[in-house]
Amino acid sequence: MDMAKTAMKPSADRVRGTSKGPDFIRFGRAVCGDLREAERREWWLSNGRGAYAAGTIAGSLTRRYHGLLIAPVDPPLGRVLVFAKADATLVQGDRETPLFTNRWAGGAIVPAGHVEIESFRLDGTVPTWIYAFGRTRIEHRIWMEPGADATYAAWRLLPDPMPTPDMQLRVRLLANGRDHHGQTAVGQFDPRLEMRDGALVVDTGRFALTLAASGGDIAPDRAWIENFDLPAERERGLFDRDNHLAVGLASLTLLPGRWVGVIGSLHPDPSADLDAALARRRRHDGEVLAAAATQLGPDELPDWIGQLALSADGFLFSRPLPEVPDGVSVIAGYPWFGDWGRDTMIALPGLALATGRPELARHILDTFARFVDRGMLPNVFPGAGQAPDYNTADAALWFFEAWRAYVEATGDTAALAAVFPVLAEMVEWHRVGTRYGIGVDPADGLLRAGEPGVQLTWMDAKVGDWVVTPRIGKPVEINALWYNALRIMADFAAMLGQSPEGYADLAAQVRRGFLRFVDPAKGGLNDVIDGPAGDDAAVRPNQILAVSLPHSPLDPDRQAAVVALCGESLLTSYGLRSLSPEDPAFHPAYGGDVWARDGGYHQGPVWAWLLGHYALAEHRVHGDAAAALARLAPIRDHLADAALGHVSEIFDGAAPHRPAGCPAQAWSVACTLEAWWRLRRMAAAPVRP
Repeated sequence: MDMAKTAMKPSADRVRGTSKGPDFIRFGRAVCGDLREAERREWWLSNGRGAYAAGTIAGSLTRRYHGLLIAPVDPPLGRVLVFAKADATLVQGDRETPLFTNRWAGGAIVPAGHVEIESFRLDGTVPTWIYAFGRTRIEHRIWMEPGADATYAAWRLLPDPMPTPDMQLRVRLLANGRDHHGQTAVGQFDPRLEMRDGALVVDTGRFALTLAASGGDIAPDRAWIENFDLPAERERGLFDRDNHLAVGLASLTLLPGRWVGVIGSLHPDPSADLDAALARRRRHDGEVLAAAATQLGPDELPDWIGQLALSADGFLFSRPLPEVPDGVSVIAGYPWFGDWGRDTMIALPGLALATGRPELARHILDTFARFVDRGMLPNVFPGAGQAPDYNTADAALWFFEAWRAYVEATGDTAALAAVFPVLAEMVEWHRVGTRYGIGVDPADGLLRAGEPGVQLTWMDAKVGDWVVTPRIGKPVEINALWYNALRIMADFAAMLGQSPEGYADLAAQVRRGFLRFVDPAKGGLNDVIDGPAGDDAAVRPNQILAVSLPHSPLDPDRQAAVVALCGESLLTSYGLRSLSPEDPAFHPAYGGDVWARDGGYHQGPVWAWLLGHYALAEHRVHGDAAAALARLAPIRDHLADAALGHVSEIFDGAAPHRPAGCPAQAWSVACTLEAWWRLRRMAAAPVRP
């Protein structure tokens, strides 16, 4: 499924500023030539099929996940690093200038080609470098083919008014065949290399990588390149070495203004027309921006909102299943997450509706509706031949909100009528009880959830048998979502000509019971009530959902108290802390080995997806859309850090809030976009007398 073909394509006269992508993320020599700064900033690409490519501005590998093509060799998400690197050296007679950088075990940086980078910019989704030395300036670009497992690496000599001497590029091509979470030992990867119609085919029996040259030729050249140093993995407490197999050498002739390069593809006949391939990439990005402008307009999109729309596109991918051949899903984050029910439903409005592609939202909703079981949505979406895992109490409740947002945006009552029996059955399962102790307490109408040894809410870190934040009992956001779902069902029933009374009565009972969360001492809400050890009064951000969701169980005064408490104790520039700094369990920084990281995951780090919810909650209390929009503004600055153009999963709880966790996170992007979309509409709405 070509995601570009499913995008809305409004006429050009209705959309302004979409012929050229955002171009505000750019750096000069001060950043590009400083290895620490250049490696801190990463580019990430995707293709709508679950494949991705990634690297640093410097061109060095710092993660096991860096490479030019990491593709789902075992669909849908059995991703394998197949094309690791394309190291280019400029040859001018006897002079050779490396245009790449490598890190080696022991700390050596050889060569240090990053010092030749005059500038780097993100042109829409396309990372673009200018190398400059003397009169010579060379532009380098990398992009992925939309809807295909293929990556292009291209170079061109920029025009010079003086005569240009003969110049050649020698590009060493490195391949691999490992799982993207793993490492490769020397000799472990042993493909067959053969030439077919001028292209080099790296055949493992499991997959065949075709490497083709445009503007030159290519030849086999087998040698192990050993002991790449991976400092980002070392920082995570993981193994920090890797080895790649050099499989070929491309020789390219540089001419002013003409693209030359190499293509790595899992398809046997990749197009070698670099200009046409780059035009397809830019056209795809333009269609994404044009669709987004239909919702995020009517004025020209701010540069950072356009960049977020492009980022959002990268998380949507084709997820065909035997029973859902046109299925679509959401990758929760790059590089290490797959598609999860909770993350998908939270992110759906921002990724698909705010960006003007409601048909993709419908595909996602229909895909997940096929997997509803005992009133629950799977937390981990099943791979080929696998059974879905339903250990989540909130994914199903976010499903109702995703449907509400879809129906609000489209008025698609036909789709609502088709899914309504599924939603009604989900409510009934929650009322009578389903897996993991999830069910209504008839005494107060609230949902209880949890059993020892499992983690059911989004605060789901588990290390071995240690559930860090078990939250057994009645979590506050689960019940805010439950109330929201019941109110949604009452509205849906009325829209379909059915009686809303049963859902409205249940919602009224939940609203009364929800008062039990109120903590008079702090003014906000307890995080969990009726737990094994009683009520948990820890100041956490989950309570903000009781104000930010469309249907709040709280009166205006209590809404204001919740926003005030979260603003004073949890709010930062990039999101809400997961625990108050005044709590003895607060972790100011996120890092260390697996135990240290997971143990502190929800004990202080800032979560970016909650920033949008805080902004919406603040607007509900104060009614100042401009002030609420201003809460989102720091995200623009962050787009030029860490994963360029994307939003990180988490940040340190203590200032200056270093980005951490997953570099590119779907719900971090989506919730910012959704909040901006909704608040922008509110700001533009006429004030009633």
